[in-house]
Amino acid sequence: MGQCISHCCHNSRDSSATLSGKNDQGSSRPPSLLSRPAAGPPTTPGKRDSLPLTPKECAHSQVNGQKGPSVDGTKLEPSTPIANLDSTCLDDRIAALFARYCDPHEDAILADGMERFCNDLHVDPAEFIVLVLAWKFQASAMCRFIRSEFMHGCRALGADGTKAIQASFPELLREARQDDAFKELYRFTFQFGLDVDEGQRALPREMALPLWRLVFSQHPPPILECWLDFLSANPTSIRGISRDTWNMFLNFTQAIGSDLDGYSEDEAWPSLFDAFVDWELRRRRPTAVADGRAASGQGGQDVDPIAETDEKATDVSGAGLQQG
Repeated sequence: MGQCISHCCHNSRDSSATLSGKNDQGSSRPPSLLSRPAAGPPTTPGKRDSLPLTPKECAHSQVNGQKGPSVDGTKLEPSTPIANLDSTCLDDRIAALFARYCDPHEDAILADGMERFCNDLHVDPAEFIVLVLAWKFQASAMCRFIRSEFMHGCRALGADGTKAIQASFPELLREARQDDAFKELYRFTFQFGLDVDEGQRALPREMALPLWRLVFSQHPPPILECWLDFLSANPTSIRGISRDTWNMFLNFTQAIGSDLDGYSEDEAWPSLFDAFVDWELRRRRPTAVADGRAASGQGGQDVDPIAETDEKATDVSGAGLQQG
């Protein structure tokens, strides 16, 4: 959910904002993901999207065993279960909420509608909670909710309005902190960032970086910024991130610490991870040499030729690093 729904506020591929609010070195503007064909069913003529029954109207047919109007205008028998009526009413009210933001030419909430939806929820489209909401709705693309996704998501939350959706945020954030749920959210984020219309099977580097920052924004792992620096410093060698690399990076962050002490060459990590560790250790070596000199009382203008060479070796080459 990366650039996530923040892209919904821009209608071209020239969006200048990144999710994190800062530009990544060497990254280009992320692609627009607003051109996917409609996937939802057309609106059924005569469906009461704009005039849903209120809870009071729904309960009318059950008061004192009297018959009353149903959703489709037919009479309801006194024995109709209240639970069924409640479900019908909820669906009608969710449909009315969807209609408020739906595009006039397509049965989906697109860029303009998504921006209004986020405004009514009082959230920034770049916030983590918007990614969590897209995950809960099982959105198939950024900046877009088709009718079935919106209906399913609101039903799951038991919400029929923006205030009810807002009220669910604390629970959604608590759920996202659970290990199993976060793993699902993390894997969802990769698929969410793909532009399937262009046949993407790997995330472009300029999309993967802000998505990593977003999905880890609540609890960033110690090596995250080092990893993103590595990807930014090698734009020609690392053009895209495969699904396997994305998925295994979560395990990688859990296996090694900030000092990389948990890394082992015997583990079957992707070659990109091996290159990252090598690059990061070489990048840290000049600092370690300087710290060692300070501890031993050495000073002056002496330069360690090995450290100097390593400091300059910031680019990673080799076909093994080509992703996607």
